[in-house]
Amino acid sequence: MNRRLYVGNLAYSVTSDQLRALFADHGEVVEATMITDRATGRSKGFGFVEMASEDGARKAIEALNEFNVSGRNLMVNEAKEREAQPPRHGGGGGGGRGR
Repeated sequence: MNRRLYVGNLAYSVTSDQLRALFADHGEVVEATMITDRATGRSKGFGFVEMASEDGARKAIEALNEFNVSGRNLMVNEAKEREAQPPRHGGGGGGGRGR
């Protein structure tokens, strides 16, 4: 069963490939993704890694939580399920002029 991990406090220069390589030493990585800002395309400083097994996930958490990468201590833990968000409506900024 795959385990999804949250990885926080990453340097903005870290890529998804670098994230994958970092975790691959601890087990099979199914997917590694850095989260980026939609408007700018810049990293938000966190990402997610999906490990192929619970054992690999546990080993990665033990080895990499508080591990220093590019001068920053990583925060690694099991990702929480995302809560359902209410649908977004409107937002057009009031474009009508009321003629």
